[in-house]
Amino acid sequence: MSIRNALFVKPTMYKQECICYIGLMNKSDKMANWPIVKLFFSMGIPAVFSMLIQALYNIVDTIYISQYSQDALFAIGLVTPLQMVGLSIALGGGAGVATLVSRRLGEGEHDEAGNVVATGIILTIIHILAVVLLGIFVTKPFIGLFTDQSAVIKLGYDYLLIVMTICFGQHFAILFERSFQAQGNMLIPMLSQLLGALTNIILDPILIFDFNLGIRGAAIATVAGQILSTLFLLLMLRTKHNELKIHVFKHRFTLDRVGDIYNVGLPTMIMNAIGSFTTIMMNNILIKFSTEAVSSLSIYFKVQSFFFMPVFGFSQGAMPILSYNYGANNRKRFLMTLLTYLISAVAIMSLGTIAFRFYPQIVLSFFEMDDVLRPVATEALRTISICFVFAAVSIVMTTMLQSFGRGTLSMLQSILRQIVVLIPVAYLLSRFGVLGYVWYAYPIAEILVMLLYIPISIKTYHNHFID
Repeated sequence: MSIRNALFVKPTMYKQECICYIGLMNKSDKMANWPIVKLFFSMGIPAVFSMLIQALYNIVDTIYISQYSQDALFAIGLVTPLQMVGLSIALGGGAGVATLVSRRLGEGEHDEAGNVVATGIILTIIHILAVVLLGIFVTKPFIGLFTDQSAVIKLGYDYLLIVMTICFGQHFAILFERSFQAQGNMLIPMLSQLLGALTNIILDPILIFDFNLGIRGAAIATVAGQILSTLFLLLMLRTKHNELKIHVFKHRFTLDRVGDIYNVGLPTMIMNAIGSFTTIMMNNILIKFSTEAVSSLSIYFKVQSFFFMPVFGFSQGAMPILSYNYGANNRKRFLMTLLTYLISAVAIMSLGTIAFRFYPQIVLSFFEMDDVLRPVATEALRTISICFVFAAVSIVMTTMLQSFGRGTLSMLQSILRQIVVLIPVAYLLSRFGVLGYVWYAYPIAEILVMLLYIPISIKTYHNHFID
């Protein structure tokens, strides 16, 4: 199947695949019979916990790096987009493998499901080599696009070179976590992420300060956590928790299987890479004001994850329920799931808005800041958080569209919000010469795209349900 066909997949085809996937996860038929609220939270809470662990994983480095030096914090803000490109490749590969494994298990083809993971391992090795080359040859020129400060360039290079050249732990951890999730096992991936996060938290202060490795210590702590997660997952693959038989060297490598993996994986890579491109463009706008503006955006993205990640976690719980009820043409349970998810997402984001708008000093208290950076970061948090509730509505709509198999619409929504609206609006606001105006580009983009997609989502809903 071509990528275009994967994006424009027919609803009837998607219904069949959803039913196969749910059949794998749910032998007790709880999808059809459990009360929706109970079902939603039983499936969503483990995913939310995993997402919160990931948020913790992301923020720990930044907290300790801010305590090390402001130059190091600025450097992290500059290199994050390139680091996210590597992560996007890993996430795309993992998503492609997980989807195909779920489909094959649902069809009863257990041997082929194991072959999919084996193919995924080979592709992951290729992805790792690509990221390593990117880290070696692109890092310094990339940082040089935004600053000519030799100290900052060196700090960013030291961090990113380690993270990108020793990225095998991250890539394999994501691949194996998705493989377990494809089997309906949410516990093993959660434990893997917890192990990695705790390793990172413990090693960060030891390596950064006690061993005086500075920003390189933060990078080593990060990759150590990823490697330990991978080792744990490899151990779990050899236990009863894994029903797949994976033979990397014995299976037959086929281009058809590779194509099936990338049909889902490539759009996922693109979706995640859009955020990296957006951050690069925003950094290019913000650096004209000050280094503190770039650092503030970096800090914002770290702390906002504590509210966005739970919403994405509940999306993982809502998606299979929505897909199941779409396949069963059960409008009532579909709408009840959608409403439960919407209320939960809006409630979480409302708490985030309150925290960022009225208590930014508490949110920022974990970071070491000078008297110049603190007011800039405070204004950024207060202004950007206006968009949180609107973003929650957009995320729910995206989840609904994906449950219908409308990947193109959800991708366009992301492109509109992050590239078509956000970047031009931020640039135009920057022309006034006031940094505070630029932060308003985020709520403007969220509100405009939400208003545009509400009627689109409603029409899509009515087009996909049979009365």
